[in-house]
Amino acid sequence: MAITNLNKFLGEYFTANNCELLHNQDGILTIQLTEQMDRELMNRPFYWHYVKSTGYSGEPMKLTLITNPEKRENQGEWIHFGSPRLQQIINQLKTNERNTKLFQVVETNKNTPLYPWLVINIKISYIGKQKKDEVFSIGLHLVNGVMKLEMMDKLQQIPLKLTISDYCYPISPMIKLKSGYLRIQSIIDDYIENQLHEWAEQSLLTLDEEIQMLNYFYSGETDTVQEQKEKELAEMKKRYEPSITYHVINGGVFYLTEDTLKE
Repeated sequence: MAITNLNKFLGEYFTANNCELLHNQDGILTIQLTEQMDRELMNRPFYWHYVKSTGYSGEPMKLTLITNPEKRENQGEWIHFGSPRLQQIINQLKTNERNTKLFQVVETNKNTPLYPWLVINIKISYIGKQKKDEVFSIGLHLVNGVMKLEMMDKLQQIPLKLTISDYCYPISPMIKLKSGYLRIQSIIDDYIENQLHEWAEQSLLTLDEEIQMLNYFYSGETDTVQEQKEKELAEMKKRYEPSITYHVINGGVFYLTEDTLKE
């Protein structure tokens, strides 16, 4: 993650997480944390457990971060590239980026429904003599079951935010998230199964040739080198045996107007 302006990055980060910026001037940034951000950043699990058990709502902390080296003697926490606090924020950001819920920004003065789309970004890896990756972005309408490809390209053209716009309301999904993911997974499985896999055949052919050479090289050898032969054989198989894997890069639920993705 490349950060060129630390103060700007921090301001945008806390604003995006619904925190109020109480002060942001000359490299000194004071933030009123939300309960969620307090829980994630301030390491006060005992406090939150206590106040919740007593029925109180609790009071999130204020956090002052100093990015200006000339102001580091001020009251506040000196934060810089490589500091534990910045690493904590980056880790929290990476974790939350894997799963998100966003709403389309809608300017309206009448009740407007927003429909849920499950969007999954998946990377397929073809592993063998040659390695190749493919990335798919698939969206599933969680009410009517319509599925679309290249969803991230489409979403980049749509203004989105963490909170729902005035006069808008979310439609409850008819398709559960787990069922929706299984539908998307089925599409990926069918895609892989229906491809031609000459690359796998070439990998197996190369593996066979390498094994023959290995057997020739070790022919007549005593049992004392058998362990080395088995080790090299295992490395060959690891290098050339074809396999296909895929994993979810990230995903989320996006609430969009009914006509947003109609073509």
